[in-house]
Amino acid sequence: ARAAAPLLPLSIVLDRNRGGAYLAAAFAIAAMFGAFLFLTYYLQVVLRYPPLQAGLAFVPLTLASQAGSWGIASVLMPRIPARAIMAPGALVAAAGMFVLTQLQVNSGYLTLVLPAEVLLGIGIACVMAPAFNIGTLGVNPRQAGVAAATVNAATQVGASLGTAVLNTMAASATVAYLGNGLKPSAGLIAQALVHGYATATSWAAAILVVAALLIALLINAGRPAAYHAP
Repeated sequence: ARAAAPLLPLSIVLDRNRGGAYLAAAFAIAAMFGAFLFLTYYLQVVLRYPPLQAGLAFVPLTLASQAGSWGIASVLMPRIPARAIMAPGALVAAAGMFVLTQLQVNSGYLTLVLPAEVLLGIGIACVMAPAFNIGTLGVNPRQAGVAAATVNAATQVGASLGTAVLNTMAASATVAYLGNGLKPSAGLIAQALVHGYATATSWAAAILVVAALLIALLINAGRPAAYHAP
């Protein structure tokens, strides 16, 4: 049935630019939340970081995200098309995920986790900052709130699905690695856990590559100042 005043008019999501922005946001956050989960597991369960130290280990990711948002995306958005920022950003984040696929039980924070965090932070920021702009661009002013809420909803859906699906993949890979051993050693359990994390992050990297392809195919808006509603 059609409503006279729908909560979410289809015209908002069927626009290729806005729809592409919503999909990009969902995919990027799905992969990102998977990284948060597995890095937390890795730092606390495998490397035995206490909670405070594990939390501080995420600070570089936050700083990289701010640098990507304010130092790169916000500077480039008035100058080049959004997809020229978003697609490379998704690929940079995918590169960060690929680094995490190399995790080993004895991997060091400075040599592997830190570079991955920097790439992830910069890459995701370069996807999300333009996504929020494109996701609300060109809509009727009376529908601007709905469009903004749709971007937020896309990120929430992505976070929920990404965490659930990637965690399931990690658990399945861990169980498969252990095989039928009735009493695996502590070392074998640690190796199995890391194998599960690496498997899930490889899927997260693939999600980000798909996001880059969707951005390149769907988003064709020019610079924000040059894009107007029809």
